[in-house]
Amino acid sequence: MDSRNQDLVLRLRDRHQDIVEPQTFELLGQEWDLLPGVYAPHLTPSAALYAEWLSYPTGGSFCEMGCGTGYLSVIAAQRGCASVTALDISAAAVENTRRNAERHGVADRVTARCGDMFQPLAEDERFDLIFWNSNFVGTSPGESPDDQLDRAFFDPGYAAHTAFLGTVGRHLAPGGRVMLGFADLGDPAMLGRIAAEHGWRPVTRRCAVGEYPDGELRYELIELLHS
Repeated sequence: MDSRNQDLVLRLRDRHQDIVEPQTFELLGQEWDLLPGVYAPHLTPSAALYAEWLSYPTGGSFCEMGCGTGYLSVIAAQRGCASVTALDISAAAVENTRRNAERHGVADRVTARCGDMFQPLAEDERFDLIFWNSNFVGTSPGESPDDQLDRAFFDPGYAAHTAFLGTVGRHLAPGGRVMLGFADLGDPAMLGRIAAEHGWRPVTRRCAVGEYPDGELRYELIELLHS
């Protein structure tokens, strides 16, 4: 990652660290709760992009990895998913998701669980669509993320991506799809190598450039296909 892009992601991380009290934000024409220490989707253009790009399985099941505030899980329920499971390693994110599900009247269809990757799931739980807006930055300032907020941005060595790609197939329903949020701050070559090792092939389905005051990022919606 070049110095310009590194500066951009560090400034974005610092803006998150400035959030020290619960607050609300507007996104996609709705109001949402945000707790300190949780990834703030309204600070990046990708949040609205992924919400609109995904094809939600009407009447089916949706699993969001790394749910953060839970805005996307709530939208999945609003757009017709019969059951939504939101996963995050951060207890604050899980509580944040529960609050937003209550706020928008979909708590009966959105279940938030805390744990590392797919650990909170039973072995037989399967989903029609699994989505992860991944922590695609492969390095961090100290090479090791300092806290759970850092883990929303940085994945040194793509350890989290390796865990995801090695496990996601066990929780995919017949005919189900796996989608990944990615950007040009990430390492597509490393993603491709890890995916191939686990029997997957990444294919970009949608892309767009997001503008920031001090730069721009190219965001992608990647589908993981069986190779």
